[in-house]
Amino acid sequence: MKKPLVKINNIKKYFPVNDAFFKQSGSNIKAIDGVDLNIYKGETLGLVGESGCGKSTLGRVISQLLSPTEGNIIYDDINLSDSNETKIREVRKNIQVVFQDPYNSLNPRHTVEKIISEPFRIHKLYSVKERRMRIQNLLEKVGLDSKHMKRYPHEFSGGQRQRISIARTLALNPDFIIADEPVSALDVSVQSQIVNIFQDLQEELNITYLFISHDLSIVNHISDRVAVMYLGKIVELTDKRNLYEKPFHPYTEALLSAIPIPNPNVKKERITLKGGKPSPVTPPPGCPFHPRCPYRMDICETVVPKLKEREGRLVSCHLYE
Repeated sequence: MKKPLVKINNIKKYFPVNDAFFKQSGSNIKAIDGVDLNIYKGETLGLVGESGCGKSTLGRVISQLLSPTEGNIIYDDINLSDSNETKIREVRKNIQVVFQDPYNSLNPRHTVEKIISEPFRIHKLYSVKERRMRIQNLLEKVGLDSKHMKRYPHEFSGGQRQRISIARTLALNPDFIIADEPVSALDVSVQSQIVNIFQDLQEELNITYLFISHDLSIVNHISDRVAVMYLGKIVELTDKRNLYEKPFHPYTEALLSAIPIPNPNVKKERITLKGGKPSPVTPPPGCPFHPRCPYRMDICETVVPKLKEREGRLVSCHLYE
């Protein structure tokens, strides 16, 4: 049995509400509401769902940019939830993040050389000469030239900025990278180039990815397994072939029906969900998806379905009880 590189146990992340609109005392936004997840060495796990479902929050909690309200994150047998700051700082070298907006994630006052060398300075690694050689090597890995070292972020296109972000992410030789919507802010023509860089780096360096995206076509291209998230919970998890050929959860079915087919002669029936997404402050009782589900039953309104194994996948739905 494979051993997970990252093991997530019952992670919850609640944010207190400071708004007069919600008059209840102690109201919380339940951004993540009990997630269990294993991520295995060398794989790419895609994480999908509509905006506001908690994907990016989960990525930030795993990377320790946010502390969980409850639950444990175990990285390579180290329980980060019980570790001190010194231990977490050491582990952070192996867990890096590529953010959605490559411009806002780069300091506009710093040159490319200084941006990429910042991790070396923080962790006190290499001499000045070694740092420069390392930066040149990293730029080459992402398809940039060493002459770009003295330039500033505003002198680059969006795709080039994201390449710089990836080079900075690789500076400390991480084992695990969380890619949070890394291509959504880029032109379609550039997206495939960045995705190919991720795949080439994984093949060369055996990096493990958590690839967060709302674009199901890109997730299908890059992922080995896919987890579907809805209102802070994982509702389905399986390998990409199973998911795209035969989705089990009604929410997954609706998401996949929205993928456009680049052929005007092929007609595809799109599933339109009725009603809006429930509030994470006051989630509905029972199954969180039941107010919008076309297959809902009486039990869905009162009992929360558990994430169970069905035909080689994990799915949270009363249809399979």
